[in-house]
This record gives sequence, C-alpha cells and structure tokens, in this order.
Amino acid sequence: MQLEDIYQFFSSPPPTYLNPELATCYVASVLLEGDCYGSKLMKSLEQEYPDYRLSDTVLYRCMRSLEQEQVVTAYWQRLEGRGRPRHMYCIIPEKRTQVESLAQLWKKYINHP
Repeated sequence: MQLEDIYQFFSSPPPTYLNPELATCYVASVLLEGDCYGSKLMKSLEQEYPDYRLSDTVLYRCMRSLEQEQVVTAYWQRLEGRGRPRHMYCIIPEKRTQVESLAQLWKKYINHP
C-alpha cells in the first residue's frame, strides 16, 4: 500500500453495505410508496443513495423477517416488458403505522449518519 492509495480511498470511498436493521428500515420507506420487488429495491437504493448498497442476501433475509412478523406480504405479478413474474412485496394495511415508524428511522439515519 502506498500513501496515494490512502488518499484515493478517502477521496472516493467504496459504498457502504446496509446491515439487516438499516435494510429493513430502508425497505419500509420504499414500500410506503407502493408495492415493489427485490431487485428494484436494490437498484432504487443505489440510484437514490449512491453511497449505499444492499446485498441480495441481506435484502431477502430482511424480507423473510418482515413476512414472519406479518408486517408485509408477497404475491407474484407479471410486469409489462418483463419475461418472468416478479415477487412483489406490500405492506399489510393493519401494520402501516409500524412501517411508518421504521421508515422514520431510515430517514433519521440518512440525515444524520
């Protein structure tokens, strides 16, 4: 390692990968806007928050957890222009307040990391 490598790292740091807790709060914030599928959640994060990434392992672990907690549910939907159906996630209406609370944690984190 050379000093230039250190300066390069700090001038252009690699993205930060979300842990399961942050991923859950991020997902909650997106699902409040409407139903969504996994790969779109990952791409949306990258586009809206370029300093962050979400691995598929963490994402699907968080989605399973939200389903087990009965906060979200999933269904299959064929999207226009897509070959195979997508596994769509949506908020269970009775849990909307809880999802809003999780989304607020994400917004708080993003504004004050």
